Amino acid sequence: MASYQKFNSFVEALAEKVHNLGSDQLKIALTNVAPVAANAVLTDLTEIAYTNLKGATPLNLTTSSSGQVAGTYKLVLADLTLEAEGGALPEFRYVVIYNDTAATKELIGFYDYGSGVVLQAADQFILDFDGSNGVIQIA
Repeated sequence: MASYQKFNSFVEALAEKVHNLGSDQLKIALTNVAPVAANAVLTDLTEIAYTNLKGATPLNLTTSSSGQVAGTYKLVLADLTLEAEGGALPEFRYVVIYNDTAATKELIGFYDYGSGVVLQAADQFILDFDGSNGVIQIA
């Protein structure tokens, strides 16, 4: 299971109304260079080439639900399938969630898969977001 880590700037950006997680367009970026907690915006990352990734890039995430119950907010994202098409996709290890609606493409958090992932043509990789606990919980 991949481990999730938030970027430090996410907390401040959330408090200062940069993010509206219920309505902003969240996307993913793929990288093989380890993000650090101090990264704040998409340009802080080195993304892989998406040439052989099926579908349009950057990849949109779908918000399944965004709301609070009994004082705990939870963001649930729909799973996303990545597929290589026409050739291999460059190796990636980190899947980064960022806010595409924010003017500077603010980073939210990332998943570390522990080792590099390589997709050959027609290979699929499922980003399996937790449907019960969500990606983010704030209490």
